[in-house]
Amino acid sequence: MEAGDIVIKLKRVDRNSKKTDITQFNMNDPKHYLNEAEESMQLAVDFLDEALAHIRAGKANPKILDGVRVDYYGSQCPISNVANISVPDARTITITPWEKAMFKVIEKAIIDSPVGITPENNGEVIRLAIPPLTEDRRKQLVKQSKGEAENAKMSVRNARREAIEGLKKAVKNDGMPEDVQKDAENTVQKIHDKYVKKIEDLFAAKEKEILTV
Repeated sequence: MEAGDIVIKLKRVDRNSKKTDITQFNMNDPKHYLNEAEESMQLAVDFLDEALAHIRAGKANPKILDGVRVDYYGSQCPISNVANISVPDARTITITPWEKAMFKVIEKAIIDSPVGITPENNGEVIRLAIPPLTEDRRKQLVKQSKGEAENAKMSVRNARREAIEGLKKAVKNDGMPEDVQKDAENTVQKIHDKYVKKIEDLFAAKEKEILTV
């Protein structure tokens, strides 16, 4: 470590051993800012992927049930915790509760949820028939998906901005060389562009699914 380097010591506690581990971090190291930025950008992409999966297109996708909770002996839990969920064909989701008493509970939870599909319950299986999309509904879903993608892009841009601001402060306050800062800023831009491309690819795939199913 060179003179003038600023070091922050972070305490990390191992809950099992009760020992305290001291991790040193050099504020002059651009990797810190790059890694933080990329982690934030990856979280934005992951969040978008999950959000798009819950936008119901014309194809059966069990993820539309992820937000539905049912009462199971006083606890609120996802349907997948009390039943088997399967997709026998492109327009059907079937739910087979493990206990007979859960049929009515699951049926009511789906009816009361934003899923927007009325379940069919024959006492053996609960069936959700995915209705075909109208042209207007397709346009609405594409618009909704695009909004989610734009939110993800905003998060990626914010991560880039925070990284660049951190690098500039490191030059001003911590003695980071300007050439190191400039190289790191160029790298941040490349990382930004990579994750924007991932977002655009996710949106393009969802748009295609909505418009063609």
